Amino acid sequence: MKYTVESLEPKVDDFLDPLLDHAGLDLDYELATPDNRHPEVENPEVTVRFSGPDVELLLANRAELLLALEHLTMEALRLPPEDHSLISFDANDYRLLRVEELRMSALAAADKVKRTRVPFHFNPMTSRERRVIHLALRDEKELRSESVGVGPARAVVVVPADMPTPPQTPHYGGRGNGHDSRFGGGRREGRGGDRGGGHGDARRGGHRPGGDRGGNRPPRGGRGGGPR
Repeated sequence: MKYTVESLEPKVDDFLDPLLDHAGLDLDYELATPDNRHPEVENPEVTVRFSGPDVELLLANRAELLLALEHLTMEALRLPPEDHSLISFDANDYRLLRVEELRMSALAAADKVKRTRVPFHFNPMTSRERRVIHLALRDEKELRSESVGVGPARAVVVVPADMPTPPQTPHYGGRGNGHDSRFGGGRREGRGGDRGGGHGDARRGGHRPGGDRGGNRPPRGGRGGGPR
């Protein structure tokens, strides 16, 4: 195992604690070793789980803030890109539910492409979400899935197996399930997530706006072991 709760906890605390204080977010978090229910999709070694009154802010707009915090933390810890998938941020089992939702969306898109022979474009997704779509359709013989576009606009298109890959179409409304290529708009979708229970938890005291933390956190620089 490359990363553990014990090795990451001080570094994550040093970055997230002041960030959440300055943002005025009322959140708790804990580091845990997850019980990965879909290891073929995501198999992190450590999960940072958030809770508290402001969790809904993290999950708004397809968990945009949660994913941004995850990305910023990976950069602050200077983890190599190939290791980013080994640490996962989650709240309210968002990631587990999201995986299940994407799988159902992939199957629905496949059925539609088979019936209509019209390519289906999903709205832009993260690389992890695109992987869910590709894995869900990997055994299909009548169609294929491909990633198209670059950067934040990169998305999955599902096409009949004998048809050339169509050009990427414009998307509207952020990350969502997708749309048939005869239409320009994208459908928005509900939330989901990916995390199981774990062990080796390292808890963080409650965050209150203005830096008023709850819990029994030791002073910075003198952190001890055990739950916080």
